[in-house]
Amino acid sequence: MSDLSKTGLIITVGANPPQRLDKALATHAPEASALSRSRLVRLIEGGQVRRLGGDVVTALKTKAVAGEQWVVAMPPTDDINARPENIPLDVLFEDDDVIVVNKAAGMVVHPAPGSPNGTLVNALLHHCGDLLSGFGGRARPGIVHRIDKDTSGVLVVAKSDLAHQRLAGQFADHSIERHYRAVVYGVPSRGDPRLAGLSGVAFEPGNITRISGNIARHKTDRKRMTVVRDAGSHAITRCKVMQEFGAGTAALIFAFIEVGVRFDAEIFSLLLMNIMVLLLNKISLNKGGVT
Repeated sequence: MSDLSKTGLIITVGANPPQRLDKALATHAPEASALSRSRLVRLIEGGQVRRLGGDVVTALKTKAVAGEQWVVAMPPTDDINARPENIPLDVLFEDDDVIVVNKAAGMVVHPAPGSPNGTLVNALLHHCGDLLSGFGGRARPGIVHRIDKDTSGVLVVAKSDLAHQRLAGQFADHSIERHYRAVVYGVPSRGDPRLAGLSGVAFEPGNITRISGNIARHKTDRKRMTVVRDAGSHAITRCKVMQEFGAGTAALIFAFIEVGVRFDAEIFSLLLMNIMVLLLNKISLNKGGVT
């Protein structure tokens, strides 16, 4: 159950909730609030969630208790009113419920401070008119998931509210598979001495490298992400080398995300190699593994 008060959205945790707070609140939040687990993670980490009558909680591992009430402050999302712009789109599929587009590198997904126009949403509004899900507000209509500005890839955008709800649920329960290709400097392999004993890195049959750890906003540069030990969001990415270049100078890897709330193939490729993924320059890593 939930209701909206002057202090924010009040969510009552139901019976047999998931143990983690972000998962429990996402499970019991009203559909109309469009509160995905990824957004709740950001709100919790940003100090926007507190127990009713209690203190603010910022740890995602906080245990959820049935019957407990939580207040979620809802920062305004409609400060920016996206407008249609005639920007070409690479449409892969479209019906009455969804549109699947191949986002080009260099394009921001939705308007935000510093990027008020020229975004994928501006292009979608021109292409679809008012036939986009309204759950994302005026700034993010139809947007269920995102990838970074400098990353190209396929995005599924909701045109109907029902599609938005169903897609958000599939991302939340990880029933959607996400695959990526990335170029890394160096070739990840079991024999690489830089990977020996590196926390979060394991090797599996089939030449598969498994990378796990937690990611969060950098403490001083909020536009960057970093690998952390006891905070942030847990994610697991597996990758496989598809092609080597320059006698081991670089490699094309195929990455598939098992668990994650964002496009973490970038940061885990970086964690894997302790070096920068080519063309991806907004990730931070503490040398020597997860810190």
